[in-house]
Amino acid sequence: MPSAPIFLPGLQLWSLRQQAQVNMLAALDLAKGFGFTEVETAGTGALTTGQFADELRRRGLRAVSAHLSYEALRIDPAGAIRDAQTLGAKFIVCPFLPHAPHGFKDDDASRVAADFNRFGEACCDSGLRFGYHPHGFEFTPSAAGNGDTVFDVLARETKPECVDFELDAFWVVHAGQDPVALLEKYPTRWALMHVKDLRRGAPAGFSTGQAAPEDNVAVGTGQIAWPVVLRAARKAGVRHYFLEDETPEPLRCIPISLAYLCGLTGTLG
Repeated sequence: MPSAPIFLPGLQLWSLRQQAQVNMLAALDLAKGFGFTEVETAGTGALTTGQFADELRRRGLRAVSAHLSYEALRIDPAGAIRDAQTLGAKFIVCPFLPHAPHGFKDDDASRVAADFNRFGEACCDSGLRFGYHPHGFEFTPSAAGNGDTVFDVLARETKPECVDFELDAFWVVHAGQDPVALLEKYPTRWALMHVKDLRRGAPAGFSTGQAAPEDNVAVGTGQIAWPVVLRAARKAGVRHYFLEDETPEPLRCIPISLAYLCGLTGTLG
């Protein structure tokens, strides 16, 4: 018998955003059809949280993590926690931060860190974990001038006991950073990871959090050295991995990414 794949991620449901806008239930059917069993949510469309949770269960899908907006968490953290609990999620992840056109600065990071500590404590008190997904714009130089980035400010000023991070390899590389170095610099802080690839030859070094859609490619066809990154992620204690497809053709690219990742058996050590 062939050996079981050593690496099988969950799916960030944002990957099926176009399909979900037309028919959320059909999008969930696609996720199941691709063979996923774990998902990370990105809204529930026209369904209530309870309805969405029921539809996941009917398909044998388990919501490990829920992406909930910074504003939702700031305005009603208790409501966000209730939604995550209804979904059965273990993690609440803030996927993005509103920021001024001049960029995300040290003062912004300090202000947000205080909020994240508050969200994290509330989540821990409710049996959940809170995390943040850096989107690339956090990797501008810190005003301290010591080689640190604004992300370093955010990492230092958040409490490890209640605030985790979700590493998105695409945005890290797009911002000119090394995902392996980040995993090694902050071991134990990275609880989750988005697996997605940057086109070979695509420009990098831009801390904008924006990229051309065509710079997103199927995992294993781009410039990220996945065996090296995934070995570092395992060593750093990443517990959950989610394939996130932001390519123009997710229905074509998701199977390509899965075939590559499932074929990594024996290469991750």
